[in-house]
Amino acid sequence: MDEKAILERINDFIEEEHALRQAHERAETSNADAQGRLRDLEVALDQCWDLLRQRRARLAAGQNPDDAALRPAGEVEGYQQ
Repeated sequence: MDEKAILERINDFIEEEHALRQAHERAETSNADAQGRLRDLEVALDQCWDLLRQRRARLAAGQNPDDAALRPAGEVEGYQQ
């Protein structure tokens, strides 16, 4: 997946997150459903941002950005900020 595709996916996830939050505010979805999907979106966004950072770091280091790989959710979610 190239940088453009990653950024498109990030934007799609953000749009879905906003729509879900708005639907939840209007009581159009259950709290459990909304919370579960929001958590899934947060993880997917973290993975996409991580992949984008990997690609940019490889490019800056003169390496092939296509060698970057999507890391498992458990690994990405375990990062310290």
